[in-house]
Amino acid sequence: DLWGLLLFVIIMIPNFFWFAVPAPEDLLRGESVTPIIDTIGSIFQVIFVVLICVIKRQDIDKIGFSKWITAVLIMVGCYFIGWIVYYWGMVNPFIVALLTISPCLAFALYEIDRKNILALVPTAIFAICHIIFGFANYYSVYI
Repeated sequence: DLWGLLLFVIIMIPNFFWFAVPAPEDLLRGESVTPIIDTIGSIFQVIFVVLICVIKRQDIDKIGFSKWITAVLIMVGCYFIGWIVYYWGMVNPFIVALLTISPCLAFALYEIDRKNILALVPTAIFAICHIIFGFANYYSVYI
């Protein structure tokens, strides 16, 4: 499914930028306090990305601006806003939520729209790990 691949690439754009240019208050550059959860999350991220790219149901209409796709676009927008504010040096629980919850919801909503139920389980596991990573590392640095 090229749309699934495109969604993944779009969501990864800020990460590619982050690899090259550190943010001023870069919570993400420090050593993680959740290495096992990070590994589990990475495994399930690979699984769900493969599933959204490989599974394309033929009985589903072509992609359009359904309520689910509109919600996906809103979540991607929230994610990009989170990165912009993160690069302004503002790091707080709300920004951590934008950076962790928004992309996971974008993927889950896309999977719901495309009726790719098989991908929802690894996405949910990845989401839990990603959210734990974000908040545990935030609170280990800032609290």
